[in-house]
Amino acid sequence: MKPEQLHLLNSVSAPAIHPDGSKAVVSVVRPDFDADSYVGQLWSIPLDTTKYPRRITRGFRDSSPAFSPDGLVLAFLRNDPDGKPQLFVVEAAGGEPQRITDQQAGVGGFVWAPDSHRIAFESRVPEQGRYGTVDGVTSGDEDARLITTNQYRMNGLGYTADQRQQLFVVEVPELGGEPVVVPRGRAAHEQPSAKVTGVPPAQQVTFGDSDHESPCFSADGSLLYFVAAFHEGHDDDLVTSVYRIGAGGGQPTVVEPSNRKLQTVTAVRTSTDGRWLFYVAQDLGHTGKDFVARNSVLYVMPVAGGEAVALTDEEHLDVSGPLEPSGPASVLVLNTALGSVELLDVTAEGGITPLVHGARVVIGSTMAANGEIAVSFSDSSTAGDVASLEQGEIRLLTDFSANLRNNSRVTEPLDFDAESTDGHPVHGWVVLPDGPGPHPVLLTIHGGPFAQYTGAFFDEAQVYAAAGYAVVMCNPRGSAGYGQAHGRAIKERMGTLDMQDVLAFLDSVLASFDALDKDRVGIMGGSYGGYLTAWTIAHDHRFKGAIVERGFLDPVSFLGSADIGWFFGAEYTGGTPEQMAAQSPMAVVSRVETPTLVIHSENDLRCPIEQGQRYYAHLKAQGVDTSLLVFPGEDHELSRSGTPHHRKQRFDHILRWWAQYLPTDANHSEDQP
Repeated sequence: MKPEQLHLLNSVSAPAIHPDGSKAVVSVVRPDFDADSYVGQLWSIPLDTTKYPRRITRGFRDSSPAFSPDGLVLAFLRNDPDGKPQLFVVEAAGGEPQRITDQQAGVGGFVWAPDSHRIAFESRVPEQGRYGTVDGVTSGDEDARLITTNQYRMNGLGYTADQRQQLFVVEVPELGGEPVVVPRGRAAHEQPSAKVTGVPPAQQVTFGDSDHESPCFSADGSLLYFVAAFHEGHDDDLVTSVYRIGAGGGQPTVVEPSNRKLQTVTAVRTSTDGRWLFYVAQDLGHTGKDFVARNSVLYVMPVAGGEAVALTDEEHLDVSGPLEPSGPASVLVLNTALGSVELLDVTAEGGITPLVHGARVVIGSTMAANGEIAVSFSDSSTAGDVASLEQGEIRLLTDFSANLRNNSRVTEPLDFDAESTDGHPVHGWVVLPDGPGPHPVLLTIHGGPFAQYTGAFFDEAQVYAAAGYAVVMCNPRGSAGYGQAHGRAIKERMGTLDMQDVLAFLDSVLASFDALDKDRVGIMGGSYGGYLTAWTIAHDHRFKGAIVERGFLDPVSFLGSADIGWFFGAEYTGGTPEQMAAQSPMAVVSRVETPTLVIHSENDLRCPIEQGQRYYAHLKAQGVDTSLLVFPGEDHELSRSGTPHHRKQRFDHILRWWAQYLPTDANHSEDQP
């Protein structure tokens, strides 16, 4: 795959299956260079393989499909090129979509009520005078902000206290009714105060000073459950809880388990039989902030509160939502495991049935009333496709990556296991380029650190392999998917066992593959991967070049500059100056000799640009060959969701850097503009 082929990457949403099990609907979105944005529509996928998938909407970007419980209506989000996502509905049998929201800040997640007549949705409510709520008042003209809290901004969003995410409920209009006619001419003059938009009014039902997330209705539709933080001291910890409110509004009530722990709840769902409340949560230790490498657990408790029972093992499973009903008292959940993401069916009694496992990354799934299950997933040959489950086996229904495979070579990662120097197992992959070699090698390090590489399609590895590089990537201690102890092994020990593991994995790969050039190796990574790259090149000088991208490079300044700085560094490195310095790449930058490209984005609040700028300045001052590549308008997610132009440009610069220090037949300086 080449950088200019980014537009061939079709990402697929979680599927919405029709209640009768006849079809599923997904959104298929891709980067578009002409729009310099992401475009896509909804596709209907028949579960009958004698019929073919077809595009059913024609919006600029349509996403998040969901059928009403009675199967008559399909709801989804639609983005115009210059607008915010709004909620649309269309008859499930087909027709013209109808817009039913007009939110200043757009619509986030949404959920159907059991009666199929109402939808609850999330939307940020901007403070008057900010974020375009007053014509002529730009962001630079807004009033000053007085900050008194720890949690006041978020990467990709900016300030949060003046645009809290609230919950709304909207009545879904009769789709077969006559459309609203907006008054014009004399009629508009005679009723100037009447603003007719054709969009039904939405009722705001929450107003608290917290982001309200993961809404779901009670089984009878009279209540809304959601996740928020209203407890005393909520600004000083990471604790969130489940709350409920009347579907028409009212005062929220916390729904606490009798055996309450300090936890952060990430998803909640009521059982369809109305008895149980399923929720996903991470324990946070006695401080309410110890988030480091905590596996998420699926719990169940009575809907009114009571004893919460853990349904999944905290040490060995790491589950996540969205929680999708699979029966009267059971849900489908995802589980991060060994470089994959599995699909599990879990009952309120504690029964766990693996439905999809192996070398796949499940994106989402839903179950119809007749038991049919639709699954979206990626693997080594697809960036995203849809399948059904038949007697425990995947039955592929789509091939959205056909154009990608037909126009570029997709190289399958080779699964590889190694031992660290202390005997600890390290799992990863090797992606080999064409030809006999010897190939230069790129050691890549993932972010997180509590995240994982998988064997599924990865655009970065494919681009580098197409340029002639062997890509080596692994999940060292600190990574997710290999048990909680594996992830927590680097708490207050960053740059120790993790560096040991990645270097041992690299050495084992180099010893096992004759086609690799042991003397021509580069290293690169982003976020935590940028941290470990910068730390490694200060301790190991074998690398011909390095790329440090959006790195966590100085725990001291990170404390005051990052959106998560008030807790992240202290929990990972320890909070004393001595601990921070002992694990800080900035503290050992004087030892770096490796030519290093530093990449950062101007709007990155997760690892702010000052981290990269200061690191670059130190390298420059001590005579290391270095460059600083800065992307305007982008944040921490540049490599994953930045504009298509910037994502391509990023690849171009990365390949240009490697052409200089690790040239290949397919990527050398003469090829680079």
